[in-house]
Amino acid sequence: MLNKFREAKRLEIESLHKDFAEGRIPAMYRGERPSFVEAIRAKGPGAVIAEFKPASPSKGVFKEELNPLDYADAYAKNGAAAISVLTEHVYFKGTPDFLFMMNGPGIPLLRKDFILDPLQVAMTASSPASAVLLIARMCDDAAHLRQLIEIARLPGLAPVVEIFDQADLDRAREAGADIIQVNNRDLDTLQVALDQARRFIPQKKEGELWICASGVNTRAEVEEMGALGFDAVLIGTSLMEADDPGAKLAELAGGR
Repeated sequence: MLNKFREAKRLEIESLHKDFAEGRIPAMYRGERPSFVEAIRAKGPGAVIAEFKPASPSKGVFKEELNPLDYADAYAKNGAAAISVLTEHVYFKGTPDFLFMMNGPGIPLLRKDFILDPLQVAMTASSPASAVLLIARMCDDAAHLRQLIEIARLPGLAPVVEIFDQADLDRAREAGADIIQVNNRDLDTLQVALDQARRFIPQKKEGELWICASGVNTRAEVEEMGALGFDAVLIGTSLMEADDPGAKLAELAGGR
């Protein structure tokens, strides 16, 4: 699956390199970039990062003609510590424009995409995003991941490093990551199991911020993940499938 995602980004990366070679360098965003880490710590443990994604590989298109502005307002009013914004187009029907469209409420935005190249990080820094997702196993090695982490930190982006297994965690640590996101999805079957999060959280170190992603659908699961030590849970599918995403988020966030 990750190889499909990598291929889907190839033309975008080639276009970015062409623009860079011709002197078209994205300007850094000059507006306020609220702290992703501080927002999570203020509502954690078990803070909710609410996700906006028009589609997913496992579920297809959620609803027709979704308005990202409505979701941003609903998420901000109902307890989200931050908003995860899918910007990948081929599989998730996202666009980087969502980062500008959902910036109004002023809570931190996490750009969720398949970031492989430093210029993709530079493009993220030209948006209002406060954080950027980096997937450990999509990098060639720890040095490649470290490069992306360090470039992200320069303009104040929080690099969130996603892991699926022990090798990923080892690579993330070697690269200097301090925000770890455990993904509970099996990339081969697309099935989700919270046992993944339960297995990894004992390895959390002092000073790190940990996020549980995928498979959290109830308030009881949010509370369990918080009690285990996860600073935040990232919830997408159950919110996108809900008739009233704001009410569903309020239920999951427990009135925070």
